[in-house]
Amino acid sequence: MPSAPLSAESVISLLVEHELLESADPIQADSDLFALGLDSLAMMQLLLHLERVCQMTIPAAEITRERFSTPKRLAEWLGQL
Repeated sequence: MPSAPLSAESVISLLVEHELLESADPIQADSDLFALGLDSLAMMQLLLHLERVCQMTIPAAEITRERFSTPKRLAEWLGQL
């Protein structure tokens, strides 16, 4: 795990850096990622980037739409793993 907890801003940075969303709308901590265009392929790509950044393997059984719904929820959940 990184020395500092992953933040919503870190999740947003990964989404933007790797162009995982095609939305013209700015991404906020509470933005609905699926409403902004996050699909299953982009979700899996994001998961791979998160595993690399966090230096951990995220169990497939733990991956839910709810946990990936917003950058804030995703960061909070990853902080609990």
